[in-house]
Amino acid sequence: MLCYGPCCRSQTPEEWYFRPSHRDSDQSLHPSKFQLGAAQHGESMTDSVVTFKGYRKRAVMPNGSNILDAAGRLEIGISSPCGGRGLCGKCRVIVEDGLQNLRSASPIELTSLCQDDVKKGYRLACCATITRPGNIVVHVPPESSIKQQRLLVAGIEPPIQLNPPVHKHVLRLKPTTLASPRSDVEILLDALSSQTGQEPMAIGHNALTQLPVAIRDGNWIVTVTLHQNREIISVEPGNKENRLYGLAVDLGSTKIAAYLVNLNQGKIVATASSENPQIPFGADIISRISHASKDEKSLQQLHGVIVAALNRLLRDLCVEAEISPSEVFDAAVVGNTAMHHIFLRINPKFLALSPYPPVVRSSVNVPVRELGLKASPGSYVYSPPAVAGFVGADAVADIIATEIYKSESPALLIDVGTNTEIVMNDGHRLMACSCASGPALEGGGIEHGMRAETGAIEQVYVDAENLEPGYKTVGGGAARGICGSGIVDTVASMLKCGMIDRNGRIASSLKTPRIRPGFKQLEYVLVWKAETSTGHDIVVNQHDIQAIQLAKAAIYAGTAVLMAHLSLKSRDIEKMFLAGAFGTYVDPRSALMIGMYPDIPLNRVQFVGNSAGSGARMILLSKEIRMKAERIARDIGYVELGADPSFQREFTNALYFPHREISLFPTVDELLAK
Repeated sequence: MLCYGPCCRSQTPEEWYFRPSHRDSDQSLHPSKFQLGAAQHGESMTDSVVTFKGYRKRAVMPNGSNILDAAGRLEIGISSPCGGRGLCGKCRVIVEDGLQNLRSASPIELTSLCQDDVKKGYRLACCATITRPGNIVVHVPPESSIKQQRLLVAGIEPPIQLNPPVHKHVLRLKPTTLASPRSDVEILLDALSSQTGQEPMAIGHNALTQLPVAIRDGNWIVTVTLHQNREIISVEPGNKENRLYGLAVDLGSTKIAAYLVNLNQGKIVATASSENPQIPFGADIISRISHASKDEKSLQQLHGVIVAALNRLLRDLCVEAEISPSEVFDAAVVGNTAMHHIFLRINPKFLALSPYPPVVRSSVNVPVRELGLKASPGSYVYSPPAVAGFVGADAVADIIATEIYKSESPALLIDVGTNTEIVMNDGHRLMACSCASGPALEGGGIEHGMRAETGAIEQVYVDAENLEPGYKTVGGGAARGICGSGIVDTVASMLKCGMIDRNGRIASSLKTPRIRPGFKQLEYVLVWKAETSTGHDIVVNQHDIQAIQLAKAAIYAGTAVLMAHLSLKSRDIEKMFLAGAFGTYVDPRSALMIGMYPDIPLNRVQFVGNSAGSGARMILLSKEIRMKAERIARDIGYVELGADPSFQREFTNALYFPHREISLFPTVDELLAK
């Protein structure tokens, strides 16, 4: 939490910085370890002052910390998909002054930085470790800055019968008298029992603390909120029957989507979204599991940043709707199994170890006070059941929203991400699996890859005659990188134009200046540096193509294994649902061209947007849908791909473009035409 009071101001307005409250080598982000200060207050001579040029922010940092630590403490977004391990090369910064105060560039840095970069002062922020006190001035170039990401919040949502787990009742109480000196609780429970016909029920501690004042302020008229018709969770003065709201959350590994819903009407009143603040700890789930498994403090760290982000979103939603967070009486949160465990402060360590068991698969109802969520203090957070270690409650929400479980003909659901969930229905039963498609489809591991942020190339077309590209960026500005949908378009266009063969090799014989030798490999220049915002050419190289091959092969192989288990062929699939941001924004023609999906005609493809968010809202609004989610998670079949003997064969075959079977290739044009 930042303080903007006079005590924390430096001599230049808007110059804020963190100062360690005690010096050690612990890089925890826990707020209690740091306090805000000012340079003129006299930092220790063993500390360094790291100034971020253009941000007007500075941090006092101890020896042993690095530039990425300083950026994190100042809430300056620097891309670091690998979680600060020096593996992705995305956290490039320019040290304009104070290089002598940093450890020399390590061998791992030099795999991402050429000698010319080093001469210009480029360093990887996660590897630029402070070794002695002094001033360090850092410039964050555009390609390393995390700007506003395009986040998808809308999705398919079938109608349901409204029946939320919380309800309100307005009660007129009989005042206590000397002749009948009953307690406030007795008066309340008698009135509630008389009105509802139910036996007296439990009253939560929060409601108990509200009760005496609410009765008198409401002149013996109160509104009680019941949870599951078993517990009184709130008592408000007067008639507040119409003030009943709930929060639905899709807790993704990359983004968070939150929805404020009127529980009386079943309508969304506000939506908000943000990046998942755990990204600096690692873009992939395994990195975050590894961090959370170190010790209790590390788990609390990841849990804390998520809860803080949810509270910010909840505050923004309530401001937009002009209500108080105390009027939010229920919440439903869906996410993959690792996100679920971290959010609930459950150690996720064994999710990453064979046989990948979750701690709990059943649904969980937790009081908000246990998690730190700032809704009505007596309310609960409901998390639907998970299917397995890597098929979580978000997949169950996808199933609920698409209603694939109702299909009487074969149907397929794919929610693409770093971890891709695949669900198939053969018309009689559901079966699911999860494949590690990797970060390439979200821009990770790609030379100039980035998330779908401002300036990301999202659509690409290559002229087959002259091999010249056309492209479109998110936000319409100058290009600064390429996101997942753009890289898939590029690879598909290169394949169609003969710039790469079915093995993914770039053709060196073509006469175009755009194909050239790069650093130890051939590359295709997508955007010349004069057209970019970074001053560097944006290229797609041989390694990038291989990363897409691996990602698409994992998805195709996972689908093929499920089809084999259910005795289905591609032609049998009557409907394919594509979910999530990537599934919505990628051109299905390009995905089909490279063999990411089964050979299914495009008229059978339905884009469902953020169906996990839609499922979360349905779960929030209906007790019957919650029961349905329980049944689906219990009855669905699960295939662990790592243990399936056919997966490796299918994966190897799918590494070809589009697949190993050459006879399939001519059918792509036919499929695209349908």
